[in-house]
Amino acid sequence: MDPLDLVRLTPLRARTAGRPSVVVGLIDGPLAPDHPAFTGRRIREVRPAAGTGPCRHGDVCCAHGTAVAGLLVGTPGICPGCTLLSRPLFADRPPGGGPATCLTGVRTGELADAITETVDAGARVLNLSLAQPAPSGIRDHALEAALDHAANHGVIVVVAAGNQGRVGGGVLTTHPWVIPVVAYDPAGRPLPGSNLGASIGRNGLGAPGDRVSGTGFDGRPFPLSGTSAAAPFVTGAAALLLAALPAAGPVAVRHALTHTPGRRSGVLPPLLDAWSAYAALRPARPRTPPPTS
Repeated sequence: MDPLDLVRLTPLRARTAGRPSVVVGLIDGPLAPDHPAFTGRRIREVRPAAGTGPCRHGDVCCAHGTAVAGLLVGTPGICPGCTLLSRPLFADRPPGGGPATCLTGVRTGELADAITETVDAGARVLNLSLAQPAPSGIRDHALEAALDHAANHGVIVVVAAGNQGRVGGGVLTTHPWVIPVVAYDPAGRPLPGSNLGASIGRNGLGAPGDRVSGTGFDGRPFPLSGTSAAAPFVTGAAALLLAALPAAGPVAVRHALTHTPGRRSGVLPPLLDAWSAYAALRPARPRTPPPTS
């Protein structure tokens, strides 16, 4: 099954390809903006992290950032008419050496700063396809404050639930404004490695995450699996809803996304149903009065 069909994005995608005024923030690895998949796309960059730079062959962080960006605004992309605001955070060549930070994680203070900067730069939806920066149960006041900042500015925050097969969550998946995303296979079943939890089941959604074809900057498709691949489907759906229904505010869009898939129970969230969210937000059309004789 086409991943877009699994979460009913196809009919919504037929309504709109997005608007330039809908800015999607991407905190990830750097991307290759000159890739043919991004030709004609509106892409801006916020201040990059130290150690990021032009993509080179073998750069894992750049491959990840480019693939996720391609799912969002590439060719074909979920929301190609939207503006992408890239905030590179992962580095393939960190200052002082060491492994790529997309594999080893990122410090929470750096993530908090990146969220605040991207919100202040005009993002309306924010995609975080990254791992939890701190173990479950540990408070992170800086990250909580950054997510509060996003909520106060009406920026919808979508995060990957993680792929460690755990039950529980950290700040990213337990914050009440965040939409955590679990990966599902083409048959609509959750992937075994996806993290679950009470807050994920209560506020989250499921989306395609099994060998999703992303944009590879070396000219070949870059297959993505896990919750990193699933998050852009929810991010893209939120962006399309904001584009299709400009009068709908972020609170209404978030509510429609998280409340239309159906009844919730336990630690597993339901699959995204983008078309039902659109139908719930669409203003009722006035009835045509009967003809008079």
